[in-house]
Amino acid sequence: MTVEKETAPDRARNYRTATNLVRGGTKRSKFNETSEAIFMNSGFVYDSAEQAAGRFKGENDGFIYSRYANPTLSMFEERMILLEDGAEAARATASGMAAVNGALMSQLKAGDHVVAPKALFGSCLYIIETILPRFGIEVTLIDGTDIDQWKHALNKKTACVFFETPSNPALEIMDIAAISDLAHKVGAKVIVDNVFATPVLQHPLTLGADIVVYSATKHIDGQGRCLGGIVLGSEEFVEDTLAPYLKHTGPALSPFNAWNLLKGLETLELRVEKQCDNAEKVATFLEGHPAVSRVIFPGSESHRQHALAKQQMARGGTLVAFEVAGGQDAAFEALNRLSLIDISNNLGDAKSLITHPTTTTHSSVDDATKQELGITEGLLRLSVGLEDADDLIDDLGYALSSQKD
Repeated sequence: MTVEKETAPDRARNYRTATNLVRGGTKRSKFNETSEAIFMNSGFVYDSAEQAAGRFKGENDGFIYSRYANPTLSMFEERMILLEDGAEAARATASGMAAVNGALMSQLKAGDHVVAPKALFGSCLYIIETILPRFGIEVTLIDGTDIDQWKHALNKKTACVFFETPSNPALEIMDIAAISDLAHKVGAKVIVDNVFATPVLQHPLTLGADIVVYSATKHIDGQGRCLGGIVLGSEEFVEDTLAPYLKHTGPALSPFNAWNLLKGLETLELRVEKQCDNAEKVATFLEGHPAVSRVIFPGSESHRQHALAKQQMARGGTLVAFEVAGGQDAAFEALNRLSLIDISNNLGDAKSLITHPTTTTHSSVDDATKQELGITEGLLRLSVGLEDADDLIDDLGYALSSQKD
């Protein structure tokens, strides 16, 4: 006798986060494989000409072309929807920057207005500040931590606001609920880059945001293997606005990369929690070090927006920024004395990574803006990994030891 079972998609909304990270969105082929299958194909075949015609008209379900959709990508998207509270739909992209570009360009047109903070990752700032104006889109850049500046910048032409929280690299916190409330009053959509907080620590959609973007390259993969991105939001936005844009412009995620990201999601919560533990210990050590003139960590009471961070984030995060006294020469000397922590501009990895933002990730930002944002010549951004925290502290202590005098 065959026993009827509820399918995983039917019941998944009732599962808790840890379960959905391992099993959410899984579709098994006729071979009943344990691990998700990699559908490494570009196209699909049809049983008949009539089925093909109906598929293109949207009259029957199924896949057409992997630039549009693919079974492995669909599993990744469905798992992310289950993880991102408030999301109804999602589309994966080839990189985090493809996700940012798609979320913006899919809904903007000449004559629209966009408001964003100056505190953005260099490539995000390039899209906002350089690319959008080429298409007749007006842009206003502000101090995103100042609610009054949001009030004055928003107007009836504002179509979108875009911001990161915490920001890259100085870990500024934007008030998602307050900004969303102001933006919605003028009819603007709110796009939040949630990559630093991760979907484990922060849920922008539940705080009023409309759209969330991720560089899945970071914590979601978490092991330096592949590029990827994803955009999540309402079904109306994703299906009617975003999907056609991505379909016709082609920033498609590789099925193999989607499979890697599915594997990364299985351990995301475990990794982020451990990285947060380590980050707290590292931040405490750095705050007491004589060679460090400033430590920026949302989980520390010394952070000027600690109360807001605590309100909208479950924990302080996995990144610590700190300023080495003595400027760039001292920062470079410290970097070059590290033996465990790797110098790299990536983040969210199982391995601890450190970079000098003013000469790497934010090298294209003008000096005046960097100064305004606190991206000084001595500032370092540390992405804390899964190593033993005491080993990380020993490595940092040795690297900074020449700066004590």
